[in-house]
Amino acid sequence: MRARLRTLLLVSSVAAPVAATGAWAAAGALESSPSRSPRPPETDPAAPTANPRSGPASARALRRGKGPSKPKHRVIGTGTCRASYYWTPQSTASGERFDPDGFTAAHRTLPMHSRVRVTNRDNGESVIVRINDRGPYVAGRCLDLSRAAMRAVGGIGAGVIPVRYQVLAGS
Repeated sequence: MRARLRTLLLVSSVAAPVAATGAWAAAGALESSPSRSPRPPETDPAAPTANPRSGPASARALRRGKGPSKPKHRVIGTGTCRASYYWTPQSTASGERFDPDGFTAAHRTLPMHSRVRVTNRDNGESVIVRINDRGPYVAGRCLDLSRAAMRAVGGIGAGVIPVRYQVLAGS
């Protein structure tokens, strides 16, 4: 009898807060054991479920740099050389005005508007640039980067840096 009375008291202490919510009581939360906390109603199995990778948790992961990986690009050519940079506004071989703050570069032979990933071999930093000019015409150099692209790979202080470049498909 005492055990039954204790169970009844425990159930009533759990049932009071649950009864206030209404929805949980209707879902059978009162039928749970007295030692367990009330649980929310069961969801419809046919109802769509939320993607656990979307929403605020996903946004936090992106801010921490742990979000989805960068898009994969198919590499159709590679090379290594030394790269320099330039910053003086002028006309480019493609006909557009050179923008020192744009992510562009000059190459002697690559087709205009090709996309190229340039990686500084000293520190591993990389950037994707668009070829919009011809040059450089200095032995041993294959790329002339814009000032913004050179800054992105950490080569402004050096002026000329060793690079690895990858020509990307879909350029």
